[in-house]
Amino acid sequence: MEDFVLVRSQSLTEHVDYAYAAVAHTPARVVWTAGACPLDVQGATVAVGDVAGQAGQVMDNLATALAEAGAGLADVVRTTVYVASSRQEDLVAAWEVVRARMGEHDAPSTLLGVAALGYEDQLVEVDAVAVLAES
Repeated sequence: MEDFVLVRSQSLTEHVDYAYAAVAHTPARVVWTAGACPLDVQGATVAVGDVAGQAGQVMDNLATALAEAGAGLADVVRTTVYVASSRQEDLVAAWEVVRARMGEHDAPSTLLGVAALGYEDQLVEVDAVAVLAES
């Protein structure tokens, strides 16, 4: 049995590229990540002004944080994607990178345009929840 099941609704539109919900089976180990930011190892914001470039670094950093907690992107049951923009095309640019990195694993997600993020020149942030079988 898998640690969790992604739920795709038969009553809601199928024209979305994510599952509508995730159900975790217990006992399980749950990993909550901090928001992954577009920072390099020196703490500098990368790809200044480039939403897609920052989203790529964010997903690299998220994958690293998950790996260090014993999980991977395929264990993610939910993400929240923050983009410091009110322009829908910026949100879509970030989302396309996130979805590409998640591959066939279409965990539920929320995509938000926000006024500002915490680091100078930061445009994108992603946090996640992952579920693993209790070992």
